[in-house]
Amino acid sequence: MSNDRTGPQSGKLWGGRFKDKTDPGVERFSASVHFDKALARYDIRGSIAHARMLGHTGLIPEADAKIIVQGLERVATEIEIGEFPFDAGLEDIHMNVEARLHEQIGPVAGRLHTGRSRNDQVATDLALYLRDACLASRHGLLQLRQVLAARAEEHLDTVLPGYTHLQRAQPVRLAHHWLAFVEVLGRDAARFADAASRLTHCPLGAGALAGSTLPLDRAQTARELEFVAATRNSMDTVSSRDHALEVMAAAAICMVNLSRLAEELVIWSSAEFGFVELADAYSTGSSLMPQKKNPDVPELVRGKSGRAIGNLVSLLTTMKGLPLTYNRDMQEDKEPLFDSMSTLRDSLEVMSGAIATLRVGTERMAAAAADPMLLATDLAEVLVRQGVPFREAHEAVGRIVAHCVETGVALDSLSKKALQQFDPAFPEAAKKLLDLERSFEQRSLVGGTARATVQLALEAVRAELDAEAAKLEV
Repeated sequence: MSNDRTGPQSGKLWGGRFKDKTDPGVERFSASVHFDKALARYDIRGSIAHARMLGHTGLIPEADAKIIVQGLERVATEIEIGEFPFDAGLEDIHMNVEARLHEQIGPVAGRLHTGRSRNDQVATDLALYLRDACLASRHGLLQLRQVLAARAEEHLDTVLPGYTHLQRAQPVRLAHHWLAFVEVLGRDAARFADAASRLTHCPLGAGALAGSTLPLDRAQTARELEFVAATRNSMDTVSSRDHALEVMAAAAICMVNLSRLAEELVIWSSAEFGFVELADAYSTGSSLMPQKKNPDVPELVRGKSGRAIGNLVSLLTTMKGLPLTYNRDMQEDKEPLFDSMSTLRDSLEVMSGAIATLRVGTERMAAAAADPMLLATDLAEVLVRQGVPFREAHEAVGRIVAHCVETGVALDSLSKKALQQFDPAFPEAAKKLLDLERSFEQRSLVGGTARATVQLALEAVRAELDAEAAKLEV
């Protein structure tokens, strides 16, 4: 058996088994440092915790552990200021950090990987990244919800049509409309908080798949990295990516919700609607048509939702056929994950700015909401109050609407006598029965559009957002 440690693969962590060099094409194909360097801060943080544990347990001399920690801190500074010499030939961020550490402190760097595999190292880095990604997403969602709540407070008395099938349906308050998205995005925030609640156990110490024969103190590294405990099953630890999938699913759902909000801004900013005008800072023009003001920001958010959906499907597809435990396919988790989280972060930021600065066309909204046909349901409910079964009332009002459309007569212009031709139970003329403000105020049930009801909902939202902001600041 040869004792030569300077063979062609000696630069690889796994090089002792191999004699021939890796094909350059394989080097390029398998390298991941160009994207997994996003994990650098987490990799170094985990390595520092691991080194301290090794020194504490006596697996390496305490003096060596301190030298390793100091070296890692210097490497972290190099990365932070952009002076770290990333080398694609060293495959990934983990080997890059360790190689640079060796250059900084010499052979003692070789002790760092004691009792550790890249498998549990990657899992730890990923868990730390996901915790921060969940927190960042919650911050972004909080900011957007605060903006929507502020605009809702500003437009408590602004009215517009609510739509079904993109057809005018019933009048609503703009505040009620904005608060609908506060509810939607609140559930998105809760999904990220829920996902983070399962990122509580530390992977370090799971090894490649079967733990270690060395007396590692997994509880110490867990505490230092702010986990509640070590993971319970080494095979599950290194082979699962469901934490990443869960966060990416939350991101995909959130991007779909942002896309729906963006779609409304696109439609509302059109000349046909004129409900809003985006600020210049969140719009672009045309290279050919000088009159154009395009809603590019919400259009891009709408388009980028497809990336988040595709990224989720990509990783689901990667994982679906993998046996326990680690397989190199799992390297494909990081690019879609990083892309989804950065896409969501940027989308939340620009949507917050766009909504905070847009101008509301209150007169156009009010004119659209003034269509008496939007109160047809109220007319049917007048009959219900007179004891008429709803299906009969609905039928009668439907015939009234058809009559108005065919004759070009406004619904609110019909006399009591004209209404009673369709149902004798009508008590008064349409003008007295159809009143926009009364229509709002009669909807005083929880979740309705009465002014006091919307005001109470807004106050509840403000309290929830204040409490969440305080919690996130802790």
